[in-house]
Amino acid sequence: MTNVYLAGPFFDDEQISRIERAEKALAANPQVNRVFSPRLSEIAGLTMGTPEWATQTFQMDVHQIDEADVVVALVDFVDDQVDSGTAFEIGYAFHSDKPIIVLHEKDTILNLMLAEGLHAYLQKAESLAAYDFTNLPESHYHGKVF
Repeated sequence: MTNVYLAGPFFDDEQISRIERAEKALAANPQVNRVFSPRLSEIAGLTMGTPEWATQTFQMDVHQIDEADVVVALVDFVDDQVDSGTAFEIGYAFHSDKPIIVLHEKDTILNLMLAEGLHAYLQKAESLAAYDFTNLPESHYHGKVF
């Protein structure tokens, strides 16, 4: 059974909808034991934006990446407007030798660091429900990069 860290922005309705679909698909995958989604993991009793909240959230998220077997990253950015938090999570996971499954639903170009750092490339959130997290088949992005 696989533990998944779900990286992706959730700052507007479109992003929240996308991450909710990914959460639902991962929950439906019988090979997935646990999904950590920062969107669902706010620390009770802390005020968002305070230094204490920032420190504890950072430490929690990094710990959860360390505990994960794989990182699923939602990268539907517009051109070079990459979410810095998601980019950090992907870079940290790559440096930690975690396989990175990129979900890229929009028809946009990818930053070469994301395109080259991924283990598998998916284009529909629903495909996470059937992805083989036991054998982790590789697939690659063949589109334009910047």
